[in-house]
Amino acid sequence: MHRENLSLWALARRWGFALLWATLPFTAGPALADSLDSRSTLFRSATSVGLWTVWAITLGVALVPRTVSLTILRIVAPAATATIIWSAIVTPSLGVDDLVALVVSAVATAVMFAPAVGDEYVNGSSYGDERRFPLRAPGALLLGPIEVTWVLVVAGVVAGPLLLAAQAWIAGGIALAVGWPVAWFGTRSLHMLARRWLVLTPAGVVLHDQLSVVEAMLVLRRQVAAIRPALVDSPARDLTQGAPGLALELITVDPLPISLTPVRHLRQRGTVVSEDITAVLFTPSRPGVVLREAAARRLPVG
Repeated sequence: MHRENLSLWALARRWGFALLWATLPFTAGPALADSLDSRSTLFRSATSVGLWTVWAITLGVALVPRTVSLTILRIVAPAATATIIWSAIVTPSLGVDDLVALVVSAVATAVMFAPAVGDEYVNGSSYGDERRFPLRAPGALLLGPIEVTWVLVVAGVVAGPLLLAAQAWIAGGIALAVGWPVAWFGTRSLHMLARRWLVLTPAGVVLHDQLSVVEAMLVLRRQVAAIRPALVDSPARDLTQGAPGLALELITVDPLPISLTPVRHLRQRGTVVSEDITAVLFTPSRPGVVLREAAARRLPVG
């Protein structure tokens, strides 16, 4: 029974979002159609084509687990929920269709942001016998910068086409010229957050986090003294970036050199500061799974 439950959980985290997303034409389609009824024919047709295109591309992306897929889906999923909320607001009266659409899209968004689902997509880009574990986003970025960047990305992509569909040619052209480059750079910034990992390999442990270290920090198996939950007063070099959640501590047998990513306002002619460390702190999204996998690979845990 336990193995069966594990199998069902594996199927859910791998296919759950894709299945929910596949139902949106039936669960959200009627509500969105109602909200577009009063619009001009051009606007209604262009918006419908755009929604179908986004839905189809997103479904295709959801079926290919990759790190870049994770970034795209975590942008599109909440945008779909926001679109359905807009639809409910502009519709004269709320109906069952609106509530069903909102629930399905909200659940799909929650699934896509689940740590286990992020783990699944990140490992779709892994090589050979390695296991990647996403790191939690820096605490300071969670308090506004990530959300603002997401808004700029979504608004940058859709504002131009919607204005053109509304026959606001000059404003639409300006929105395209400005919004799409902004969306491109914003997406790159969000993708950088998805490319922060702890990696367990047959050779040892790798910390891949360009926000903390310039180059990936490699600790060979023989150099790992322990991986364990961090103590409150740990003297280890803190690379958590203030991320919430349980931090883990990686302790090395001998001091290892790391090159810290310079803080922009303290950077002097691109100088990179290097220091020797014997322990670092990091915050994976699933610390318990990290420790179990490390133990399974016969790395010293605890």
